[in-house]
Amino acid sequence: MRQRLAADAALLAVAAGFAVPLLWLLLASVDSGADLRVRVPGSATADNFTAVLTPDITYAPMLNSLVLCGSSTLVTVVCAVLAAYPLSRHRSRLTRPYLLTILFTTCLPITAVMVPVYGLFVRVNLVDTTYGTALFLATAQLPFAVWLMKNFMDGVPRSVEEAAWTDGASVPQALVRVVLPLMGPGVTVVTVYTFIMLWGNFFVPFMLLLSPDKLPASVSIFTFFGNHGSVVYGQLAAFSILYSTPVLLLYVLIARRLGGGFALAGAVKG
Repeated sequence: MRQRLAADAALLAVAAGFAVPLLWLLLASVDSGADLRVRVPGSATADNFTAVLTPDITYAPMLNSLVLCGSSTLVTVVCAVLAAYPLSRHRSRLTRPYLLTILFTTCLPITAVMVPVYGLFVRVNLVDTTYGTALFLATAQLPFAVWLMKNFMDGVPRSVEEAAWTDGASVPQALVRVVLPLMGPGVTVVTVYTFIMLWGNFFVPFMLLLSPDKLPASVSIFTFFGNHGSVVYGQLAAFSILYSTPVLLLYVLIARRLGGGFALAGAVKG
């Protein structure tokens, strides 16, 4: 009994560790005098949201984030599909070492590679360009995306492709018209995971983008930090909620499809 109570207390403490910051975020966003304390505001107000809903603070950075993360996600998913297909369908002694090698690259901290990357970008004139930053973000996210995509592609029966080849389909046609539709939930998982990871990336755009009008929302959050250590907590909380909204909406929109199941057994019946 004591062990169960101790386990329940530990779980409650962990849950509180996650819930308290979220509770502060919600309360501070409607409190005109918000600080670091978790408190119910005397009178709720929308002034914090009104103050941050401007083109310079929210609209332009959000649009920059959508363009940057959306293009990076598209490049990552397309390249992951093209890389995962031969790794999944063609057996080789080099497949596993290759996968382990690319997975090892994800263990390198981003700060360890930013100095040579920045030097390279200066030489090829890619510093302060959205497309250059998007390409680097896609490259950094690609190894894990290849691993995920291969695992999902392994679940597609090869007999379905063979039937398509018998009907005269080429390998690219079988991939696009047969394999990808069957692993739609898997592609969705990789897409959403990649987008979420890129959406919260601060360090890379902070280093590679210099112009204020190109900065994404993850970097423009510095707007709420003053020069003397002062922070506008209410506006910071309101902006954080707005910043999280696209990811939450994306998850809600695809949650039903993800719940549709990954079982592909029905594809080989009939």
